[in-house]
Amino acid sequence: MNRIKIQLPEQFSFSTQIQIRVTDLNYGGHVGNDTILSLLQEGRQQFLQSRGYAELSVESFGLIMADAMIEYKKELNHKDIIEIAVVATDFDKLGFDIYYRVTVLENGEHQLAVRAKTGMMLYDYTAKKKVSLPENIIQQLG
Repeated sequence: MNRIKIQLPEQFSFSTQIQIRVTDLNYGGHVGNDTILSLLQEGRQQFLQSRGYAELSVESFGLIMADAMIEYKKELNHKDIIEIAVVATDFDKLGFDIYYRVTVLENGEHQLAVRAKTGMMLYDYTAKKKVSLPENIIQQLG
């Protein structure tokens, strides 16, 4: 069976730590795929806020996710402390990619748990249409 392989960038421009809550666990007793997307969203929102934006407030528009890829490397469990590293890259006229490296702190070392990528587009939620990405946003996020 073919598996996706995500090539992460060498450098990440932002990171945050989050502790896994009991409510983050699924019936298997570990963090499930739906929760991984929520954790990535939290990391993305904190990244955007560090740049003066929010998912629904990038200049006068918002962001919308065009695609997502997740590569699982290690199980995450209750009370694990994870670090989500985030970087925005591959900008074009309508959007960009955000890469995520999720590690778990184990015995004083960071162990890779998740590699992920989301394709983000600038979106006018009022007009319900894609919007061209201005250079100032690229400079702010890049």
